Amino acid sequence: MKIGTGASDFDLIADFAEVNGIGLVVVGPEAPLVDGIADYLESRGILTFGPKRDAAMLEGSKVFTRDLLSKYNIPIPGGSVFEKTQYDAAVAYIKKQNRFPLVIKADGLAAGKGVIIAKDIGEAIRALDDCMVSHVFGGSGDRVIIEDFLTGYETSILCLSDGKKIIPMDLAQDYKRIFDGDEGKNTGGMGSYSPVPMVSSSIYEKALDTIIYPTAEALKKENIDYRGILYAGILVTEGKPYLLEYNCRFGDPETQAVLPRLKDDLVPLLIGCARGSIGPDPLSWSLDKCICIVAASKGYPETSSKGDIITGLDSFNGSDDIIVFHSGTKKQDGSIATDGGRVLGLSALAPGFKEARKKAYDAMSKISFDGMQYRKDIASKAEEDRR
Repeated sequence: MKIGTGASDFDLIADFAEVNGIGLVVVGPEAPLVDGIADYLESRGILTFGPKRDAAMLEGSKVFTRDLLSKYNIPIPGGSVFEKTQYDAAVAYIKKQNRFPLVIKADGLAAGKGVIIAKDIGEAIRALDDCMVSHVFGGSGDRVIIEDFLTGYETSILCLSDGKKIIPMDLAQDYKRIFDGDEGKNTGGMGSYSPVPMVSSSIYEKALDTIIYPTAEALKKENIDYRGILYAGILVTEGKPYLLEYNCRFGDPETQAVLPRLKDDLVPLLIGCARGSIGPDPLSWSLDKCICIVAASKGYPETSSKGDIITGLDSFNGSDDIIVFHSGTKKQDGSIATDGGRVLGLSALAPGFKEARKKAYDAMSKISFDGMQYRKDIASKAEEDRR
């Protein structure tokens, strides 16, 4: 149900929660967190799962996060920060680099599209222009990080935090590029799978010990009370994990591959985090594999098509191992229609990845809308024998 103008209408959300006796609000999008929705709802006496404004800066400003992690010696890629008044210096910095690709990051929120991997000097300067000159990302590109490109493999760790304790969840792997083979532009995410066999238990523990737990301690030392999801994008190179980015909410689509495998009741965990007392750990996980495929609308990620009727959604009624997660959808004349770039995610559970992939792609083939696009290689290289 859409309330008012959406997640930016704090007053209406609070009024709705009070009138309907809502016991817990779980904040999904990043922008309202950065704008202080958790602060506002808590001021109205409404229990809220999600970090307050100061804590949400971990996602709201990549420069803030970089400064924090540098201060506490938490591993991040090398690089430099440039203000919008330092455009010429940023160009000179790019021209001095002798190793490409280079990563250009807009400081603020950019709907998952503010990180550009530039293959050469020309692409890097064009990315810089998009941020600082053309303002493609609005004010989010006024500050830019120019960062070393690390080679290796990426994974995602979602953690529950009550401000005092961190409980890590199982790993997920996501797919950012729009096309198969990691080709095309970056998106908010086109698919995911969990668990991640390529990540050994020793690497997982090393990521927790060198990145996740030290970040939690750093936040405490900075008097930042972090309650909610702490989502880490990790890159492993030569056996060493580095932090690429933090998100302050459930990752999309990583969550759609992780939570179906969670055996514990999620609601008490969320309430515990919001109240500052999460309870015992660790969490219990199904041995099943889960993959999520995202279906996007025509033109995504540059544009999105709205109002296209979606068919086939009733094909999975009563299924326990096929779940459809709506995202960019709306009700339209008694039907469900597209209403954004990433339209929906479809998750499938099975004892093995091969079976999970078959279930997911067979199910996705039953869904249709004009211009529908999705990747065909989600979890195609997941290995079942290395976990």
